[in-house]
Amino acid sequence: MSEVSSINFKLDTDTKKGMEKVCAELGLTMTAAFTIFAKTVNREKRIPFELTLDPFYTEANIRYLENKMKKYKAGKLNLVQHDLIED
Repeated sequence: MSEVSSINFKLDTDTKKGMEKVCAELGLTMTAAFTIFAKTVNREKRIPFELTLDPFYTEANIRYLENKMKKYKAGKLNLVQHDLIED
């Protein structure tokens, strides 16, 4: 067996508790889950899930929203009421 190394990192408390719960439901420890992740990254040479950016948080959209908020606060935003679409 190869030498074992320790890795320490921080997670916010809610994320940690949530992961512990999911791991327990899967019959895993957090150590086992992170080991599976690390071995998969090493074997496949990639992050084993899709990483995407939410377009809502792009710089252009944030600027757009900030501009709209300035207009709203200045009373210069034209709001239009739409009918509710029901299925």
